[in-house]
Amino acid sequence: MDGGIVIGEGVVLDARPASFATRMLGSLLDLAAQALVLALLLWGAVGTVLVSGQDFAPAVLIAVLVTVMVIVPTTVETLTRGRSLGKLAAGIRVVRDDGGPVRFRHAFVRALAGVGELWLTLGSVALIASLSNTKGRRVGDMLAGTYAVRVRGGRQDLAHVVMPPRLAAWAEHADMRRLPDGLALAVRQFLGRVGSLNPASRARVGSDLATRLSRYVAPPPPAGTHPEEFCMAVLAERRDRDWVRAQRTHALASEQAEAVRRLPYGIPDPS
Repeated sequence: MDGGIVIGEGVVLDARPASFATRMLGSLLDLAAQALVLALLLWGAVGTVLVSGQDFAPAVLIAVLVTVMVIVPTTVETLTRGRSLGKLAAGIRVVRDDGGPVRFRHAFVRALAGVGELWLTLGSVALIASLSNTKGRRVGDMLAGTYAVRVRGGRQDLAHVVMPPRLAAWAEHADMRRLPDGLALAVRQFLGRVGSLNPASRARVGSDLATRLSRYVAPPPPAGTHPEEFCMAVLAERRDRDWVRAQRTHALASEQAEAVRRLPYGIPDPS
């Protein structure tokens, strides 16, 4: 799970920090788009200044710069959850340190810091900061608690979860506690890669994951159960129980909504 990110629920995702070249490409495209918007706004501002008089020139210039350098990037990253035009073209996304989507606060801090590290220093500060840490974060990312990850390529392998027939009766009556965050996904990713693993590594990792799962399952599976079958059975039963629980919750919500909709005191609804 090295190089993964952890979302707010603690589940590890198979996403790696974007490479320096990819981040640089995305940043250059973003800056080019912002420069184009800046040029258009300045061109329009010139006409406004000529009509209104020279006294308004500083205010108009400041308004244009703030709009292009702060308001526009903040709005774009907030609405797209971290995917600006350049990042979309480069196939990357800005996420929080816990893997969740960025919000207004994160986008605003990144844009505000970008005025100094991207515009005023011509990107030199951002370049040095990105090269000095493993996740390639610039100063704005460090202040906002964000970094860029890839969203294209490297599709993770996830096993198709099927209940082993010989373990179905045991799994149905087994007591399964809530699994630790990330353990279920780690098991599923392992089962999806078993065909490509070295036999010794496959046996070692499978036994380790089965041992970790057994701490949350009682009673243990029948004697002689293969670790991979045990892992598959736990995931399948956990999935089915979650589905049943979700269906019950949905049915209860529907009943409550229907009760609220009805008229009180037994008065029949008008036909």
